[in-house]
Amino acid sequence: MPSDLGTLGADMRALRKSRGLTLTDMAERLGRSVGWLSQVERDKSEPSISDLRQIAEVLGVPMSMLFGHFNAPAEEQGYVVRSGARRPMGSGTEGLIEELLSPDLTDDFEMVHSTFQPKSAMQVPAQRPTQEVGYVMSGKLDLTLGERSFTVGAGDSFRFRGELYQWANPYDEPCVAIWVIAPPVY
Repeated sequence: MPSDLGTLGADMRALRKSRGLTLTDMAERLGRSVGWLSQVERDKSEPSISDLRQIAEVLGVPMSMLFGHFNAPAEEQGYVVRSGARRPMGSGTEGLIEELLSPDLTDDFEMVHSTFQPKSAMQVPAQRPTQEVGYVMSGKLDLTLGERSFTVGAGDSFRFRGELYQWANPYDEPCVAIWVIAPPVY
């Protein structure tokens, strides 16, 4: 396996770049040297738990995103994600439970398994500089994309590009969707 795939350092670098942070920016926010951060991103140095907590905070991701590499056997890292070893993302406070399906964040896209709980809704519309495609596996979901509103159900797919979006599941059943986002944002 190439050394730049499927590692903690590679994911940190991808997340840092997706947020428009330079090595210097991030090192300053962490109170660490650029050299230390560079070594961590190149997997030459291993951050402590405290470092990981601070890195997750600066990158705006849950710590579990940074621990996912330790769950997979070495020969599968960067290639296979087992159903019981998906990395959870976000807090789930709005009723959205997300898990990373992609082995890591080093591709031009990420693939996410999203479960929208019944009677849940995104509280504040969001907009991000991405292209996103979703496929609904089960349930129904109400989407507002820009000025348009849609209800999508099992077997339906959708796409949006950098538009203001919001979702709601006012229904009695969970909605499960596969979401592809480019570039990776988690």
